[in-house]
Amino acid sequence: MRILLLGEYSNVHNTLAEGMRALGHEVTVASNGDFWKDYPRDVDLARRTGKMGGIALLAKVYALLPKWRDYDVVQLINPMFLELKAERILPVYRRLRRQNKKMLLCAMGMDYYWVNECTYNKPMRYSDFNIGDKVRTDEPAQREQHDWLGTYKEHLNKYIANDCDAIIAGLYDDLVCYKPYFPQKLHYIPLPIHTGDATPLPVTDKLRLFVGISKGRSAYKGTDIMLQVAEALREKYPDRLEIVKAEGVPFNVYQHLMDTSDAMMDQLYSYTPAMNALLAMSKGIVVIGGGEPENYEILGEHELRPIINVQPSYESVCQQLEQLILHLDRLPELKRQSITYVQRHHNYLAVAQRYLDLYQRL
Repeated sequence: MRILLLGEYSNVHNTLAEGMRALGHEVTVASNGDFWKDYPRDVDLARRTGKMGGIALLAKVYALLPKWRDYDVVQLINPMFLELKAERILPVYRRLRRQNKKMLLCAMGMDYYWVNECTYNKPMRYSDFNIGDKVRTDEPAQREQHDWLGTYKEHLNKYIANDCDAIIAGLYDDLVCYKPYFPQKLHYIPLPIHTGDATPLPVTDKLRLFVGISKGRSAYKGTDIMLQVAEALREKYPDRLEIVKAEGVPFNVYQHLMDTSDAMMDQLYSYTPAMNALLAMSKGIVVIGGGEPENYEILGEHELRPIINVQPSYESVCQQLEQLILHLDRLPELKRQSITYVQRHHNYLAVAQRYLDLYQRL
């Protein structure tokens, strides 16, 4: 098959492409590299700053459109698959729809259905937009609500979701937000991760804790709270805890810093581990973050419990991290389970095959 993957989210499309190529398919990835993360791609769609940057990107996209035809599958990582205004993206989508066979939308990253469901219907006990029945009122959450609710972005998301041939969710969190609207065309496929024979760092008498901070999204993702906890416990246990921090760095630097760690803190408001957490787990790094029962249930996992699950509060994070600091003998088993978990459910070749199977069924 000839496959065009448009847009990027935490290396999902680049990793998928590697798996699909290994399975004998022709794949092109066109993206901006997910902003500063700078993931690999075949066609660079990064936007330069300023108004002229948008004009230049739009011109580049329209120059590429004649080449983006006769693909068996065009897959969008998100309705905002280009760094352009939603009003500019819709005509591009329509053109792609006319000149290719199948169009698929991934339910990954920020979009209307995620914001709307978590704000109003609250299908989960907590999320990026609600804690129980209460809607988050902090500025980062409100910014996303204003961006997606009652705007052209909402219109774009609804148009593509209704028009495309299938929608793919990579996390339980996204699946439950799309399911009420698209039960027939919605599919769950786990996220793809490179797996191998990882050798975890040996356990010492000091926990090396990795905290990755996304530029401008620390409060939204809960990293601000997690970092506060880590710094408070470092003061309490200076000989037992070391913090390794990465903020707004390219993916290769981020990964190098992660590789030197025993554990990482990730996404306070998520039920499930996403790409960064899964990458860490594949290396035998223990994740402190989203590991709710629903995460294991959707995978059919009844044995492994490698994730140190936390509730979205300072107290919960503090309790769980302190227990790990005081019981470092837990680390070897958690590291082993982390590697097995990713090999079992997220191997990039097996995940790529599941995507290809879906394409064939369509």
